[in-house]
Amino acid sequence: RLLTELERFGDENDRSVDYRPKRMLNITRETGKLLSVLVKSCNAKHILEIGTSNGYSTLWLAEAVRSIGGTVTTVEYSDYKIGLAAENFLRAELSAVIVQVHDDAKRVLSGCADQSYDLIFLDAERPEYPDYWQDVRRILRKGGLLVVDNAVSHQEQMKPFVELVEADQDFSTCLVPVGNGEYLAVRAQG
Repeated sequence: RLLTELERFGDENDRSVDYRPKRMLNITRETGKLLSVLVKSCNAKHILEIGTSNGYSTLWLAEAVRSIGGTVTTVEYSDYKIGLAAENFLRAELSAVIVQVHDDAKRVLSGCADQSYDLIFLDAERPEYPDYWQDVRRILRKGGLLVVDNAVSHQEQMKPFVELVEADQDFSTCLVPVGNGEYLAVRAQG
């Protein structure tokens, strides 16, 4: 029920608000389902999400990771969105598996330990992604999965980042045409 409520809120909010920092820009329900399946299939117990917004995508990740005994660390810079998300996590009774970080994504990424995450979900400021790449690569474990939203809807903005990932021979990639398009990159095991 909460997911449906958040979908409506996000749609209504984004239709009426032009100021980007106040828009929710949530993933689609189909993308949420895909994330849930990916978490479970990869047995991803340590998840990092960059771009919490109001917590809609985090709830999909958290529900999946709770079933396998893991946690989601989610990073958001906006004071407004941090508060909305915290309330939604409490309502969903998923706060126990979610660590909220209120900080700049680049600073958080640079402070993470090597190979500390099984799955990383990027859904933030796309022009920043190329600056994130070296840290994302460093903190994703061997065999880990990177998922990036908006790979079809914002293909031109994603192009510099995609080129970096595709140039790295340690990664196998594909584009999944679900929702706004999900770019998947798996780090080699060896």
